Amino acid sequence: MFQVAARVLRRALLAFLLLAGNSCWAEKAELPPPPKGHLVIIGGALRGDNVAVWERMVQLAGGKGARIAVFASASASPDKAGKFLVDRFNAYGAKAFFVPVAVRLAGTDYQAAAEDLALADAVRSAGGAFFAGGDQGRITRALKRPDGGNTRMLDALWELYRRGGMLAGSSAGAAIMSSTMFGYPKPVLATMRLGLDEGREIAPGLGFIGEDVFVDQHLLVRGRFARMVPAMLKKGYKIGLGIDENTAMVVGPNREVEVIGYRGALLVDLSKAVAQDGPLDVSNVRLSYLDNGDRFNLHTHAFTPGSDKVDNKLDPAKPYFREALFSADILGNTTVVDLMSRLIDSDQREAIGLSLDSPNGPQPDLGFEFKLTRTNDSVGYMSLLTETYSVYNMRLDIRPIVVQRPLYQYRQAEAATATVSAAR
Repeated sequence: MFQVAARVLRRALLAFLLLAGNSCWAEKAELPPPPKGHLVIIGGALRGDNVAVWERMVQLAGGKGARIAVFASASASPDKAGKFLVDRFNAYGAKAFFVPVAVRLAGTDYQAAAEDLALADAVRSAGGAFFAGGDQGRITRALKRPDGGNTRMLDALWELYRRGGMLAGSSAGAAIMSSTMFGYPKPVLATMRLGLDEGREIAPGLGFIGEDVFVDQHLLVRGRFARMVPAMLKKGYKIGLGIDENTAMVVGPNREVEVIGYRGALLVDLSKAVAQDGPLDVSNVRLSYLDNGDRFNLHTHAFTPGSDKVDNKLDPAKPYFREALFSADILGNTTVVDLMSRLIDSDQREAIGLSLDSPNGPQPDLGFEFKLTRTNDSVGYMSLLTETYSVYNMRLDIRPIVVQRPLYQYRQAEAATATVSAAR
């Protein structure tokens, strides 16, 4: 309520200044115009034969012959990674060039390179820029000054994006797209138990997607959706987008997100979530899976299924699956999406997934239950071509649980014990 009132007051003040003829103050009060360019956020492990993603990047940078600046700043071997990526872009018709701004690039001063006027001008006038994978902390270190300010190179990248250019990144290059990124976090289960610390585990990103959206990558392969929730809660994000490997989210100037590539993306919505202190304990998270071809508008929150699904909306009265839905490892590769897909086309109202640790690990008695619930707002579509699903607005509740030890016993041992007892 306070934020709404503040916005109304600000607009009234701006109108007064304009009417008073004090245009210079009004211009200072105006926010910068939204970028006219596109983001291509890739979840990592982008294959060279993923034509849809490579061609889209070249197209958004200006088409055949587009100049694309390649940053291998995150790589442990920037020269080798940079050359490979330049060759790959050129194979798809671009005119890519390597930008020697990298902490690990031998024989160069990355801070001097990031302030080089000619190099910054070359990037500013390009049609697009691409950030390779590796360690995202190396990207921010290379492009930010020690005092936290922007280098000339980072300013050039913002100008490229604002005037209509394309910014893309894979893995580490995806992580920098939000204003907060993961740095060196604990494993997913430990993060759920202990939370995240500022500085090392979560750190400032470059914020190209805006202040209101959190981004994560390698999402389904590594079960990382579960670490997005505590990070978003800690930093106050309501919307998070997690993209899987060999897949991209294309974010346009109208804030429309389109998924292209091999798999899909998870949308995490915490706008109505309620969290408790301690180990991760949160209810009423809204989880959606956007498959290849699907769209989601960050302004309106409207979903648009891909062309192969739009005419095949699932009818809850005609479910396909008719058995209880359960997974003993919800953090497994694509497990959460598989469970969501079965639930949306099921006669069941909920599905349960667990996350447990090794009996020899720390806190072996602390696990987590993930309960997915199909609500009246949940909607599903199935592709007419591949039989893959899109699932929108499914409820997720995550609760800590006590794991009894031993978790199980061998049946043979039980049978032998029973035999001995009977003999006595």
